[in-house]
Amino acid sequence: MVLGRKFVLKQHFKGNPKPEDFELVEEELPALKENEIQFHSQFLSVDPYMRSYTKRMTPPFTMIGSSVAVVEESRHPSYPKGITIIILAGWIERGVVNPDDMGKNSPGNTLGGVMKAADMGSLSKSLLLGACGMPGNTAYFGLLEICKPKAGDTVVVSGAAGAVGSLVGQIAKIKGCKVIGFAGTDEKCQWLKEI
Repeated sequence: MVLGRKFVLKQHFKGNPKPEDFELVEEELPALKENEIQFHSQFLSVDPYMRSYTKRMTPPFTMIGSSVAVVEESRHPSYPKGITIIILAGWIERGVVNPDDMGKNSPGNTLGGVMKAADMGSLSKSLLLGACGMPGNTAYFGLLEICKPKAGDTVVVSGAAGAVGSLVGQIAKIKGCKVIGFAGTDEKCQWLKEI
């Protein structure tokens, strides 16, 4: 018998999330069916969008989010045992999914997905949820493909100390732009001067 664990959002939190807003649920995992995988998460995402997105959902439910995981067992030809994946299954430590069906049974039929992770070499795989993941892609393509700044341009970044904003500022500096960043505290502003 293999036990899985997941975090369930019991109630919408007010202010900062608190332990009593969540429940860590343990459950026996089923035997794998054809095209299913059993994964074990190594890193879970915690992102600002989660608060507003979950407001549209009625608790209790598995907390939404992405994770970097290892495929522990597999009956899916595209996801062999031992590979690292990025999976949008929520805050699940260990679980079973069919990658081909993910998203079809989610709110709006849009959540979920599995993709093979890039080889990170000696870098931490946690970067797949940050600079090399959704925040990094948002910063990179949003700035370079949509804004298309040129050397000497001034780039203004609100939320400059956030996951996306801090990367936008660094990319803009690399491209020879003058960067003006806004952040919510003196400590965040000082940190921005150091990166």
